[in-house]
Amino acid sequence: MAFFLQAALPDSTATTMIEEATKTMKLGDLFLAGGWIMWVLLLLAGVTVFIFVERFIAINKASKWDSNFMNRIRDYIYEGKIASAVNLCKSTDTPVARMVIKGIERIGRPMSDVQTSIENVANLEVSKLETNLPFLATIAGGAPMLGFLGTVIGLVSAFMDMSQASGTIDISLLSGGMYTAMITTVGGLIVGIPAYFGYNYLVQRIEKLVFQMEANSIAFMDILNQPVEK
Repeated sequence: MAFFLQAALPDSTATTMIEEATKTMKLGDLFLAGGWIMWVLLLLAGVTVFIFVERFIAINKASKWDSNFMNRIRDYIYEGKIASAVNLCKSTDTPVARMVIKGIERIGRPMSDVQTSIENVANLEVSKLETNLPFLATIAGGAPMLGFLGTVIGLVSAFMDMSQASGTIDISLLSGGMYTAMITTVGGLIVGIPAYFGYNYLVQRIEKLVFQMEANSIAFMDILNQPVEK
């Protein structure tokens, strides 16, 4: 924007106009100057906040863990209190508890069947935890691209206005296109960067939870394979 101002007007006049525009332009005016793409970016920003908060709460809930859970399960199984073990799992609303209860229900069958049933539940639980994360990843990559699209549209609009102008170029003809070009770029980055970091943060939390699920799955299989001490 400043380049076109300085090219069309003397340095002192261009500088004065830039300073005045900066002082008078409000946030809402900047948003509207970005055109229709800014509304799309605003919608994507709302979706980003919703997905991150909803997934953060769900993952945080799933990560709550009683360190004594597996010890109690082991004691119940060794004492033959299968019903008590099942009730403990039902009262513990976590992915690990749902894996263990499925394994308890398969006690008496071949170990391979027990392990397969636990793995199937684990896959389902991980799939639930990853719900909507692909949308967040898409926004992280797509929002800056939308901003770049707005930049291209704004530049095309500005140059078309320049080509159609006769005689001296009126800076007001260029301002709309240049505002669209610059503001949409900023808007796309403002949406895309938090979405990118938010996505990677949630993925890291899920990976940590998956490790916890695998460790407890192994611990449960060890309980079934370990001979009962008399």
